[in-house]
Amino acid sequence: MLPTGNYGLASELLAYIALFQVVLTFGMETGFFRFASKHKENSNLIFSTALISLGLSSLSFLLLVILFSGQLSAITGHPSIYILYVGAILAIDCFTAILFAQLRQENRPWRFAAYRSLKIFTEVAFNFILFFFMPAYLSAHPHSFLLRFMPARPDYSYILVAILMSCIVALVLFIPKILRTALRFSKSQMKLLLNYSLPLMIAGLPGVANDFISRIFFRFFAPTSSPWQDQLGIFNANIKLAVFMVLFVQMFRYAAEPFFFASAHKEGMKKLYADVMKYFVAFCLFIFLGIALYKDLFALILGREYRSGINVLPVMLVANVLLGITFNLSMWYKLSEHTRFAVYITVSGLVVNLVINVIFMPAYGDMAAAWGYLLSYLTMVIISNALGRKYYPIPYDWKVIILYFSVALAIFAFSWFVHFPRIWISFAVNTIMLLLFGLFVLRHEKVSLNKILSMARIPVRTHQKTD
Repeated sequence: MLPTGNYGLASELLAYIALFQVVLTFGMETGFFRFASKHKENSNLIFSTALISLGLSSLSFLLLVILFSGQLSAITGHPSIYILYVGAILAIDCFTAILFAQLRQENRPWRFAAYRSLKIFTEVAFNFILFFFMPAYLSAHPHSFLLRFMPARPDYSYILVAILMSCIVALVLFIPKILRTALRFSKSQMKLLLNYSLPLMIAGLPGVANDFISRIFFRFFAPTSSPWQDQLGIFNANIKLAVFMVLFVQMFRYAAEPFFFASAHKEGMKKLYADVMKYFVAFCLFIFLGIALYKDLFALILGREYRSGINVLPVMLVANVLLGITFNLSMWYKLSEHTRFAVYITVSGLVVNLVINVIFMPAYGDMAAAWGYLLSYLTMVIISNALGRKYYPIPYDWKVIILYFSVALAIFAFSWFVHFPRIWISFAVNTIMLLLFGLFVLRHEKVSLNKILSMARIPVRTHQKTD
C-alpha cells in the first residue's frame, strides 16, 4: 500500500521507538520478576512502586516530546505530528509494560495472551480501516477534522496511528486493574529495583541498538545508487517475513523467564535449562528451514517492488536463532545476579554490528545490515557462553547443538545451489528435506510420539491460579 521510501521512513521511526522503550522501562520488568518471586510477601508493594515510577517517567517523557516536537521535526525531517504519535506510543506502551509483566508473574497466561492478542488485532484492524477506507472518506470530506491528524493520501502516519490506537486499547483494558491497585511507593523497594534493573537497562540499550541500529544507519551509510528510504523500506519488508521465528522466540521468552526465576533453586534445574536450550535450537532450525526453503513463495506476500531484497531473509532467520540462544544464555547472569556482565556481552555485539555496517553498508547495503546482525549475535553467544561457564556453569550440549546447525545449514545450502527445472520439483524436494530434518532430530533425541504426548500432559504451572 505504500511506496518503498515511505515504508522506509516508518521503519526508521519504529527503530527509534524500540530504542526508547528500553530506556523508559528501566529494565523494570525483569527486576519485578526477580524480586516479586524472591519476596512474595512484598510483591504488591513492589508492583505498586514500579507502576508509580513508570507512570511518572512516561508522563514526563510525553511532556518533553510535546514541548520539543518542532525541534525534533526540524532535525529528523518527520512532521511534528508524527513525532507526537511516537511520543504517545512510547509513553503508553512503557507504562503498560509493567502491567503485562504482572500478568506473567502471576502465571496468568490466558489473560496475558488475550490482552496481547486484542492489542495486536486492534492494530491490524486500524491498519485495514485506515489504508482501505480512510483515503476515500477523507477525499469525500475535505473539511474533516481528521485531516489535521493524517493526510488523505496514505503515508506512514497511518501505521503510527494504528499502533497508537492499539496502545490506547491496551491501556483501557488495564484500567480496572489500576483502579484496584493500592498505590503505595517504597523508596527501599525502588532502590532495590533500580540497583538490579538499571544494569539490565544499560545492557539492554546496546542490545536493542544492536537489533535496530542498521535501520538508523541506512540514512547515513546506504549505497548512493538509490534513495536510502527505498533501500530501508525493502530491507525492513523482507526481514518481516521472519515473523514466525521472531514470534516463537518472543513467546518462548515470555513463557521461560518467569519459569526460570521461579524454579532457579530446585534440584536438577541446570540440566533442565540445558535440555531446554537444545530443544529450543532444534525447533528454531525447523522454523528456519520451513521459511528459508520456501523464501520465493513467502516473497509473494510482498509487493513486487519489495521482492528484490529477499536474499536477506535466510541470513536474518539464522540471526534470530542466535538471538534466541543469547536469551537462553542470559539466564546465567540474571539468576546469579551478575547482571553487569550483560553490558560487556551486548556492547561487544553492538561493536561488531557497528563496524560491519560502517565498513560494508556503503558497498553492500542490506546484505551488510543482515550479516551485521548475524555476526554480532554470534559474538554475543560466544562471549556469554564463555563467561557463563566460569560464573554459573550450565551443561549445554554444544556438540549436539552444532550438529543440528550443521545439518540444517547443509540442507539449506543444497536448496540454494541445486536448481531443478520445475519449481514444483524444487518445493517437493525441499519438503522432503524439511521432514527428514525433523525425523533426524527426533531419532537423535530418541523421542517417540508417545513420549511427546506424555510430555504434553506435564503441567507447566508452578502453582494453581485462576483468572
